[in-house]
Amino acid sequence: MLNPNLKEILKDKTSRYSVVIAVAKRAREISEDRDMAEKIGTEKPVTYALDELIEGKLRIVEPEEIRNI
Repeated sequence: MLNPNLKEILKDKTSRYSVVIAVAKRAREISEDRDMAEKIGTEKPVTYALDELIEGKLRIVEPEEIRNI
């Protein structure tokens, strides 16, 4: 996915900063996991992580949510 729709990603009022941090952390996890890296093949870890976020497989927890728990 080259240009995802930010309105779609930010529909639950998640900040852009949170999206960048979450996708970067997940991409690092993917690149460090050899089995996952083999699974995604030639696709870049950042693209795969962003796809996971869009599909709802990756959830972003804002700091305000943590304080309210």
